[in-house]
Amino acid sequence: MPIRITLDSKLIEEARKLGKHKTNKDAVIAALNEYVEYLCRKGILKMMGKVDYYPEYDYKALRRRKRA
Repeated sequence: MPIRITLDSKLIEEARKLGKHKTNKDAVIAALNEYVEYLCRKGILKMMGKVDYYPEYDYKALRRRKRA
């Protein structure tokens, strides 16, 4: 899907060089991927302390039962 945006040419050139990307498009795609991963990690961190943890739960035993 073609999208037209205006970017700071100095910033995109620096990102392209630092990331060793061949094209501006590659640099932008890499930056967007990292941004999405960051937001996903941030969402997981928000769940910290809200999910119950059961130290006696044995997930390996559950796997063995499913195989049998």
